[in-house]
Amino acid sequence: MRIRDEFPYGVIRDDVRIPLGDGTRLYARIWRPVTDQPVPALLEYLPYRLTDWTAERDEQRHPWYAGHGYVSVRVDLRGSGNSDGTMTDEYSEQEILDGVAVVEWLARQPWCNGRVGMFGISWGGFNALQVAARAPEALKAIVTVCSTDDRYDNDVHYAGGAVLAVDMHAWSAAMLAFTARPPDPQYVGPGWREQWLARLSGTLPFIHTWLSHPLRDDYWRHGSVCEDYGAIKAAVLAVGGWQDPYRDTVLRLVEQLDEFDTPVRGLIGPWAHQYPDRETPPGPAIGFLQETLRWWDQWLRGDETGVLAEPLLRSWICESVRPATTHPELPGRWVGDESWPSKQIIPAEIAFAQPQQSAEAWLLPVSSPQQTGIDAGRFFPIGNCGDLPPDQREEDGRSVCFDTAPLVGRVEILGRPRIRLRLRCEADNAHVIARLCDVAEDGSSTLVTRGVLNLASRAGRDRAAPWIPGHTEDVELELNAAGYAFPPGHRIRVALSSAYWPWIWPDGQGAGYEVEAAHSALILPVRDQIPDVGKKKIVFAEPEQARPLGVEVIEGRRNRPERMLMRDVAAGTWMLDIDPAYGATPSRRYPDGLLYTEIARDRYWITHDDPLSARARSDWSIRFQRDEKKTARETMTASREATEAKWDARVVTRSETSCTSTSFHVENVVRCYEADELIYERTWIEEIPRSWSVRRDGSLD
Repeated sequence: MRIRDEFPYGVIRDDVRIPLGDGTRLYARIWRPVTDQPVPALLEYLPYRLTDWTAERDEQRHPWYAGHGYVSVRVDLRGSGNSDGTMTDEYSEQEILDGVAVVEWLARQPWCNGRVGMFGISWGGFNALQVAARAPEALKAIVTVCSTDDRYDNDVHYAGGAVLAVDMHAWSAAMLAFTARPPDPQYVGPGWREQWLARLSGTLPFIHTWLSHPLRDDYWRHGSVCEDYGAIKAAVLAVGGWQDPYRDTVLRLVEQLDEFDTPVRGLIGPWAHQYPDRETPPGPAIGFLQETLRWWDQWLRGDETGVLAEPLLRSWICESVRPATTHPELPGRWVGDESWPSKQIIPAEIAFAQPQQSAEAWLLPVSSPQQTGIDAGRFFPIGNCGDLPPDQREEDGRSVCFDTAPLVGRVEILGRPRIRLRLRCEADNAHVIARLCDVAEDGSSTLVTRGVLNLASRAGRDRAAPWIPGHTEDVELELNAAGYAFPPGHRIRVALSSAYWPWIWPDGQGAGYEVEAAHSALILPVRDQIPDVGKKKIVFAEPEQARPLGVEVIEGRRNRPERMLMRDVAAGTWMLDIDPAYGATPSRRYPDGLLYTEIARDRYWITHDDPLSARARSDWSIRFQRDEKKTARETMTASREATEAKWDARVVTRSETSCTSTSFHVENVVRCYEADELIYERTWIEEIPRSWSVRRDGSLD
């Protein structure tokens, strides 16, 4: 990593409030180049608190952009950080309209030349796409990192029509704690307490809404730009990582936007859910800021930077590695494809078994213990040491596996593998989980990718189609995309299970199914390597960032493992205990004097033979302390006179989800304290019908 202190432009920083049409003001931090000429503006628009939670990351990139001649702006969403208002859900219509208004406000400022770009990772990548789909005139280009075009089938709520337990529950719990955080009196003044209480009065657990929309209805279509790719007019640089669950979006965007002649390029590296310059495992990191600068210069300045001469899709093909929960770097190579689907991709079908000569079909029962999936790894790897899936041999032992013979040559894949299955099921619903693994000569099994299908959604995610008990039918499911090379001597394994806890919430019946192996197959997107020989080598600059913020780590180590598995052998109960470690360190002090402490814990329980024993609990505690009156650098004048001598505020939340055969039981509690005084408390208890409780006509009970 190269740290830059000197830039082509000097940089100044201001905190401002951006006025909206309804009188709401959004808190913004603006880094500007020292110049008399108007320049383009860049926007990052998030709910994660610019004055503390993302302050370190913001300082790495926003001053860097300003030093290269762009006004770079970080804005807190309505109801978050130090902005006015309340937030009751993610990607609401209000959020998108506010985003459009901010883009238009930036374009009108005297320091802006009227051209705006938008960038972000995860939430910020989502709403960059969503705002781009509204096509504000000033928005000319976006960079969307680790984001999705499909809020139903490629987000944290549902997968293959099945309820995601691990992040449907845990992310809602995290957002409950996040939305309950107070504004900072150093930046908003003496009215912070009243603003906090007003915010709390509008706080709701997001999971109530998410579970109440089990099918892909209008709620999920809203904000899913896959509904109309043609609405996006801004140039799109789509970026993902092979360890990130949103990587498929990059492939869809380059395919669909290219069809509409929207300028687009895709980039998929070995990375987790992080910006590619941050040097979090797995690497290698790249000079991502320099790469995005080429994108901005092309579309916001009109310079010819060669970005359109790059392949439509640049991908890192990972070489085979032994299974481990972290890899500092993944070995591999960059490849480029001029079109997507690529002309170098050749579908290769591998049968599970040869057709049988007997009159009766050969059926293999798949009926997994409910703890299958306990070694799935983190749904959102962010670079922590316990994120990635460990050796899959135990998981394979709980599944039905189909292996190839040892490979005689290298097999390189790029894209989404597919599984075609002929199934027989005695229940009206079941879950099919497929894992693709790389099995070495010593038997170690490395997870390459996976996919899920709720059989009730096999006819489409917008309807429920119960299985006819005892019926045999052909179904197909896509696995998440992968760029991977299987070496000679290894075997390719497909592992099928009917459970995958805690990723997938168990079907209420816990039903298994039977596979007719002779009529089932794996279809691999095999990539022909020969045309790569004559292609220009793909290279990136060394990672580069601006000078770090200078945050002091108060408590750098946690006193418990990131992921700990406990088993009660006699009871057959398993418990996975997770420290999500979003903030990397539990306690840190910022240059403005704020001491921020964040402690979180997620736990998941299940009994091996009881799908109704599934239970999840998340506990959060977030504390804000400032010991002395201290003015933050470049805060607004109105706030400087009003800061208090001491600040101590705390948010404590508890979120629990359990189930019966027909409903989810969801309980959430928020308690807020000023010093040791409880100033707010609220409990929500909801019973929400389960998505697989369906009538034969496909409607919900």
